[in-house]
Amino acid sequence: MELQSTNPHDQTVVGTIRISTSTDIENAVLAARKAFEVWRKTNINIRCALVGNLVKKLEENRDKLAHLMTMEMGKPLQQSLGEIDSEIEFVRYYSANGAEFLSDEIVFKNNTDVSKVTYEPYGVCACICPWNFPLSMVTSGVLPAIIAGNTVVVKPSEYTSLSQKLVIDLINQCDIPEGVVNTVIGGADVGAKLIDSNVDLVWFTGSTKAGLNIYKKCGEKFVKALLEMGGSSAGIVMEDAFLENAVENLYWARFLNCGQVCTAVKRLFVHESIYEEFMSLYLKKISGIKVGNPSDNNDIGPLINKKQLNLIIDQVLDAKTQGAEIVMGGKTPNNAELSQGNYYEPTVITNISKSMRVFREETFGPVLPVIKFKTDNEVIALANDSEYGLSAEIYTSNYERGEKIAREIQSGTVAINTDNFFRPESPFGGYKKSGSGREYGKIGMQEFSQVKVIAISKI
Repeated sequence: MELQSTNPHDQTVVGTIRISTSTDIENAVLAARKAFEVWRKTNINIRCALVGNLVKKLEENRDKLAHLMTMEMGKPLQQSLGEIDSEIEFVRYYSANGAEFLSDEIVFKNNTDVSKVTYEPYGVCACICPWNFPLSMVTSGVLPAIIAGNTVVVKPSEYTSLSQKLVIDLINQCDIPEGVVNTVIGGADVGAKLIDSNVDLVWFTGSTKAGLNIYKKCGEKFVKALLEMGGSSAGIVMEDAFLENAVENLYWARFLNCGQVCTAVKRLFVHESIYEEFMSLYLKKISGIKVGNPSDNNDIGPLINKKQLNLIIDQVLDAKTQGAEIVMGGKTPNNAELSQGNYYEPTVITNISKSMRVFREETFGPVLPVIKFKTDNEVIALANDSEYGLSAEIYTSNYERGEKIAREIQSGTVAINTDNFFRPESPFGGYKKSGSGREYGKIGMQEFSQVKVIAISKI
């Protein structure tokens, strides 16, 4: 059977790819298991250097990969190009620092005794990838895993299998030995079979619902699960915020990638004293958004599929039914050229109550509920009133106050006066039902390693 990839702009077929059978999955895991015995003994400096070869491959294939990502996922072309450029810096970081991060550490030493911490690979890792960042959501799992000495079996998203298979092919063109990086293709059923197979660790990025199912399976098998799941990030605009900075950052924080970002601000809290001024500036900024074909010079493309579009429609309808006011957008575009696509207008909603789905659920699209607040304690309670805890953003000119609030927010990352907080040095992950474990940085690299202590006493 074949998996058909469709363009969310007009539903045309981008291409097809064969779905993996149970035998294919078994063979991929066996190949990874066999390669592991050699790869884990390969010097880590060599592993890092081979990963570093990916930089040149991405540079050489930049335009090809970006166009394919845009065709499959609907991300505006400039954002696809930007994703590649950003990820190149992450690849350089992994390659340059992996050996140091996983080197032995002496934690105790005296005249007779030495205790050292060593880092060893788990074995075969299953990497199950989402669709919203087709390149980085492959490399974030695969590269740290193989630098640490593991081998991997990767399942791309069924919505972006062509572009993510291209990324995996480029990795395998970096002189990395056969069997270290393997691929299986298909939907959730293929992912489930892969998790059920003989793997030693599961890395997953995606919805909280799917992540909790994976967590349960991994618990039953007693294998490690690294999970980055949903988010309903709070944005907080204090009365002393630099409003132009807040407006600019919160534009990208909600509408980048058509709002299909796990860390996107999905609930915005604005101090009542500057609410009207902020909203005037923000709505003016949003009114200039160009919605349309992502292959052209537009700001927002379509949502990934009809299911996601219908979910957004239902969430907004629920808010409207409960008394919310739609101050901008709130519908699909009245445009014949876009009628076949999964388009939804940039939307801002006010008069929000906590019972509304746009407050309680993750809104994975270009919809932003805005809520007034009066005090610091009130907004901290509102921000934390969520089952998610992935990220948050605070806008204030009082940095000490901002950091004090940040320490009270139940999120893995809290940014002050910026939306640009993804850095290869910074561990990333969530509190509560937003995930388990961390990616990026030294901590993220060590997540793919088992920790062993070697204690030596000289007699």
